[in-house]
Formats: sequence, C-alpha cells, structure tokens
Amino acid sequence: MKILALDSSGLVASVAVVEDDTLLVEYTVNHKKTHSQTLLPMLDEAVRMIELDLQSVDAIAVAGGPGSFTGLRIGSATAKGLGLALDKPLVHIPTVDALAYNLCGCGRLVCPIMDARRSQVYTGIYRFEEGRLCVVAQQAPLAVEELAAKLNALGEAVTFLGDGVPVYREMLKTLLQVPYDFAPAHLNRQRASAVAALALQYVREGKTETAAEHAPDYLRLSQAERERAEAEKRQAPGERAKTEQPKLDERTEAEQCRTVEV
Repeated sequence: MKILALDSSGLVASVAVVEDDTLLVEYTVNHKKTHSQTLLPMLDEAVRMIELDLQSVDAIAVAGGPGSFTGLRIGSATAKGLGLALDKPLVHIPTVDALAYNLCGCGRLVCPIMDARRSQVYTGIYRFEEGRLCVVAQQAPLAVEELAAKLNALGEAVTFLGDGVPVYREMLKTLLQVPYDFAPAHLNRQRASAVAALALQYVREGKTETAAEHAPDYLRLSQAERERAEAEKRQAPGERAKTEQPKLDERTEAEQCRTVEV
C-alpha cells in the first residue's frame, strides 16, 4: 500500500510517500516561507525524485487539524485537489496524533504542544502500547496551566515535542511535578512520514473519506470570528439585527468548514 502524505498544519511544511513499511521520500521545510510558496514545489520535487506515478498511490493523507488556519486550508485544498483529480480516497489524520506518532515506541507519556496563541496550546496526551498509539486525552486547545495539572494528576513521566516547547518550556519547568524531557531536534516537529504511517493503519481499518467530504478540524473559532462575536455582543439589539441580515451568496467560514466543539 502506498500513501502520499501532506502536513502544513503548523510552522513546518512536509511531504512524504510511504509504501508499506518503507519511507520512499520525505521533504520537510521549516524556514520563513509560507506554505502556499513551498508545499506544491516540495510535492513536485518529491514526485520527481522517486519517479512516482501519482496514479499508483492508494490514498492521500493530510494532517487535518488543529493548527494554523491558513496552513490547514492550504493542506486541505491540496489534498482535495489531488483526491478529485486522481479519484483517490483521503485519510484525515488529527495533527496532534501524528505529531505524537513521531515518538512511536516511547516508554513515557507523549505530549505534543503546538502554540495556539492567547496563552493556549493545541495538545493531547498519548502512550504507546505494543507499538500502537493510545489516546489518554484527546487533542484540544488548553491553557498550559491546565495541561500541567492534568499531567501532574496522571503522575507519569512525559516527553514533550512541538513548536510550543520553546515558547512554554520555562513555564512547564515551573508547573510540572512529574519527570519530563523534550524530544530531540529530528523528532520534535511535524513530519509527513508520521502522517503517512498513521494513515496506513487508518486505511486498513476503513477510516477514509472522499475528497468532497474532507474538511479541516480547527477546534476553535478563527480570530476574525471571535472579533465579530465580541463586536456583536457590544452592539445594541436594533443595530445587531441590521448586521445579521445575510446576503444570499454570503457564508461564514464556520458554515463552509466543519469545526469541532470542545
């Protein structure tokens, strides 16, 4: 089984192709440029380097969120376009699950943290049992203090990874009462190879979707939606009624994209 995987959910852009238990190619960049500039050229180069016939791919996996709103849209649009053009199924992999899978086989709890701004992280808590990823706490946006309290209550050693580590490392050192460490540089950011490896399991379990069905999981409202909601709360009832009259061709982002309530 051959999986083409994409991850543009965070600061890193990554493309990989995995065939069964073999990583054929992986291209990962974490350097200033936007994913709209990098993802398609990276995909083209990866395909060229291994002389890949895209029709030979069995499924297209994509990190489906949470993460950067813009990054998720770019990855989602790319995956949907490929799925439609090639008539291939998509595999929607939760971003935090895939990040945790970088540390497959780790004997400690694994806790990815992605900087979600506003003093929050996108995170989850995982452990590995006989090589399989087991979810202790599902991915969600949490305050760092709340995450530390959860880990202290579990009372187990934990390994952190993700772009939230350099942002919140010192805070974690202050809050944690359990043994902890941090993943090394080659494992501490998103990798499309981890998305592909998890996708192999998903495909075998029948967890696929069509390109038309796919939509990212944002886990919380965008900044624009939050600001609009706050502005509406401040408006008088009569003024609010005027602004709530929709045009026929207008849809909010929440109506266009599936979100997950937490």
